[in-house]
Amino acid sequence: MLEVKDLHVTVEDKAILKGLNLTINAGEIHAIMGPNGAGKSTLSAVIAGKDGYEVTQGTILFEGQDVLEMEIEERARAGLLLGFQYPIEIPGVKNIYLLKAALNAQRAARGEGEIPAPEFMKLVREKSAEMKLDPSFLQRAVNEGFSGGEKKRNEILQMLVLQPKLAMLDEIDSGLDIDAMKVVASGVNSLRSADRAILLVTHYQRLLNHIEPDRVHVLVDGRIVKSGDKELALELEARGYDWVLEESAA
Repeated sequence: MLEVKDLHVTVEDKAILKGLNLTINAGEIHAIMGPNGAGKSTLSAVIAGKDGYEVTQGTILFEGQDVLEMEIEERARAGLLLGFQYPIEIPGVKNIYLLKAALNAQRAARGEGEIPAPEFMKLVREKSAEMKLDPSFLQRAVNEGFSGGEKKRNEILQMLVLQPKLAMLDEIDSGLDIDAMKVVASGVNSLRSADRAILLVTHYQRLLNHIEPDRVHVLVDGRIVKSGDKELALELEARGYDWVLEESAA
């Protein structure tokens, strides 16, 4: 589903990714871990098409399509979704309007008509309940006045409504208490399917207690230096990153 080859990325002329390689197959959940400043958030931002990043070398293919040749909205319509570490507030735009506009844009790209209003309302109410968000949140401006946990649950609500093929979640666990994390993890787990992939960027193994990854990758200084199964995350929790840094320097 996703193939990243020899990816080099700079931000304000500073090299961040330095030859990163990653392959994610449909049906898989991959977790990216690593020390601060390693480039974890940069990877998902570049795949999604966020401004401010310059790809100087390498390729990103999504279902065989050259992602770097696609505009941001084309990537979204193709099924890419980025859940933000710090979700932004959008004053004046109701949550429900954003969800409906995004879903209908996606349907139009597939040659489908707009979703009927009763069907849409049933969908968003069901998904809001799954994320333990009161229905009143649908009528509020996007993330405005939401707590940190509510913003994160709202990000997952968007994902549940839009059903992306590749969901990239950037530190979706930061700032969550244990109850909110369980709700968020439940939403992510409900999306697991044979035709979808999920990329988790996280600092902490605790998220992976609730969302079991197929593969764990350690990103150090712009490259993936070690990969393994969920046991690797447990080892990182116990031993820190120093041993990986020493191995990668050897």
